[in-house]
Amino acid sequence: MKSINNNAPVKCSKTITISANSKKVWEALANINNWDNWQIDISKSKLNGELKPNSTFDWKSGGAKIHSTLHTVKPCIELGWTGKTFGMFAIHNWNITEKDGKTEVNVEESLEGLFAKLLKNMLNKDLEKRMQNWLYLLKQECEK
Repeated sequence: MKSINNNAPVKCSKTITISANSKKVWEALANINNWDNWQIDISKSKLNGELKPNSTFDWKSGGAKIHSTLHTVKPCIELGWTGKTFGMFAIHNWNITEKDGKTEVNVEESLEGLFAKLLKNMLNKDLEKRMQNWLYLLKQECEK
């Protein structure tokens, strides 16, 4: 797994426990083409090829068009990518751990670049809100 940049001006990490097995959580996260059906902040998502490292996907989140490249694909364990938008570079990682029929999901992201430096305070608050929402929506999707 490629580590986030802990020195980036914008970074966040969040964890949630989902009452579902890791396979169900993985299926929701790894089906990039289906994100826009349950993740309300995403209006479009398209995987360009297979779900494997170095494959790319294009998506639109919060009005921003993002081009991302998968760096880690370990079914039911880890999913990670890098992405670029508005002159910023992101590293985004998901870690999945199943315990006693429930799944703990940790998500972390770092953002760097000129806009990340200039808008550090606003972007940190926004990232925290977006990550919390993504986890909440993932929990809803997997527990239904």
